[in-house]
Amino acid sequence: MGTPDFALPALEALAEAKHDIAAVYTQPPRPAGRGQKFRPSPVQALAEARGWPLRTLKTLRTEAAARAFADLGLDAAVVAAYGLILPPAILSAPRFGCLNIHASLLPRWRGAAPIQRAILAGDQKTGITIMQMDEGLDTGAILLQESLAIGPDTNAQQLHDALAELGGRLIVEALAGLARGRLEAQPQPAFGVTYAEKLEKSEGRLDWSEPAAELDRRVRAFTPWPGAFFEIEHDGRAERVKVLAAIPLPQGGQPGAVLDQAPTIACGAGALRLLQVQRAGRAAMSAEAFLRGFDLPTGSRLPLGAAAG
Repeated sequence: MGTPDFALPALEALAEAKHDIAAVYTQPPRPAGRGQKFRPSPVQALAEARGWPLRTLKTLRTEAAARAFADLGLDAAVVAAYGLILPPAILSAPRFGCLNIHASLLPRWRGAAPIQRAILAGDQKTGITIMQMDEGLDTGAILLQESLAIGPDTNAQQLHDALAELGGRLIVEALAGLARGRLEAQPQPAFGVTYAEKLEKSEGRLDWSEPAAELDRRVRAFTPWPGAFFEIEHDGRAERVKVLAAIPLPQGGQPGAVLDQAPTIACGAGALRLLQVQRAGRAAMSAEAFLRGFDLPTGSRLPLGAAAG
């Protein structure tokens, strides 16, 4: 039971471990792109390519959905970023229950955006938790956990990919442990609980009055989505520019000041050197090449921007 790319390594790992895939559940196709054509989820595309039975329900909160799920006679359901709430009738149907692959070291970062929130908070590590699901929000008992370091240059896409692969390996280990009676779920600790709220596009706005270290984390946490950005005056209008890569530096100056033509922008503490940016409707480019298209000499200032978040 999964929908985006994050679920693919787990589905592949289950198949490689010779588990019988009784059914694949994923969210229905959604309109995407400029043409708003209906596009199947990555999980649906993989299931169709491999010939696995596929179910694309809009909700599981019906008697028919519960009955069809129970009729599968499952040993376990594996859930990875599915996106639908599992009601009690679904949670209790499989022999070993529903096992969730969660991208954090629970109970830290329960909720929708654990990868991005870990980077934003400056965490030095995160990981995967294999959890026995209950009716709460990521409150189920822990079967397995394994940590993964967050490097000073790690962005959300890189961390997402590494955690997805780790989740695939750990779910196979968890199922083997349950089948052999060697794995027992342990309740989550009562302390250390944090919540990873859903991301909002407005959170990506870079406010140069904030410390450079915080802006660097914002750039990395919001790559590739929703994107960190600033606005600049161009041809009499404000143009939004995404920052795809940057590094914090100890240099100082008035927040928003262009310190050099790299360019390096002074922040509330330190400075942020832009490495790669993207203008609306254009391909990514080096920040130096971007700057050549604007009248921003050293010493000029960028608007501070509203506080992000």
